[in-house]
Amino acid sequence: MAEYDFERECRTPFSECYTVLDEDRNIGRLDVHFADVIIHATLSIDESLTGDDIQELIDALDGELLDAAGIVRQEVIIHVHQGRDLGVYSTREYDNNGGFQRLS
Repeated sequence: MAEYDFERECRTPFSECYTVLDEDRNIGRLDVHFADVIIHATLSIDESLTGDDIQELIDALDGELLDAAGIVRQEVIIHVHQGRDLGVYSTREYDNNGGFQRLS
């Protein structure tokens, strides 16, 4: 059984973003958006996770993040996307054209 950790990257009044870790390995990202009555979450995960791993991760999310926030399970929809991480791009470090630069 994997031991998942969730490191919050940012929080706004209506959303939160987390890096998903299995031990020290980054295996995904979770974006949670709070609407009036329902919570929409997007879980982007590494392509190496199996169907059982995904279910285990969703159960961990439910127990560690959603229950802790007082969110009722029937109010949550999680969209799961699986693939490889191609990098993080930002305008923090500008090139000569003022465009996006790859950070990782």
